[in-house]
Amino acid sequence: MQRAIGLVRDNVRWHGDGPAGGPGYFAGEVEPCINGLALANGAYFGEAVDGLVEKLVGDELADGGWNCWAEYGASVSSFHSTICVLEGLLAWEQAGGSSEAAIRARRRGEAYLLDRGLFRRRATGQVADPRFTMFSFPTRWYYDVLRALEYLRSTGAPPDAGCHEAIAMVAARRDDAGRWPLENVHQGPTHFELEGPEGLPSRWNTLRALRVLRWAGVDNLS
Repeated sequence: MQRAIGLVRDNVRWHGDGPAGGPGYFAGEVEPCINGLALANGAYFGEAVDGLVEKLVGDELADGGWNCWAEYGASVSSFHSTICVLEGLLAWEQAGGSSEAAIRARRRGEAYLLDRGLFRRRATGQVADPRFTMFSFPTRWYYDVLRALEYLRSTGAPPDAGCHEAIAMVAARRDDAGRWPLENVHQGPTHFELEGPEGLPSRWNTLRALRVLRWAGVDNLS
């Protein structure tokens, strides 16, 4: 895997002008969701990604989150973009990265999600997107409630009041055999089939749901 990461570092370029293309993979591109994923990958494998952290902190929007359409004028954050960035920043911190600005940005991003109960519009209280309530794996760049809860669990902080409805949703999806189904399969090239088809029990969703419920102190998990 380290050899493969080295090949990515040395050869993969984002789109750009000129024969060499754009910046290298771990230097990032313009979309914060993509940069969040690249940051998480680089941090995990020990690549130099501090520049990506600085870029993402600078790309945070006024409401506390991120949006891949910001370069086209979007001023309201996206659940999808925000969770990708949050996971990347947390992975960087857990790998030994340290920046007060990054920590503050990450906590503002968490507040963006929690203020919306993890899946509702702040202004109306309506479900922002029905797919947010459908649990998927692999998640790719897509947001859902289980992904958000697993991220929040990974921070080590106790559950916030903004998690309660989402935690209850996870608990309610458990089937009679104690498992959770795969509810949404995202399109895109898949090199290794890990789950599926939709509707059947999912090992990864079950593992993640059990982690979340233990973190939340929900009883009857045996």
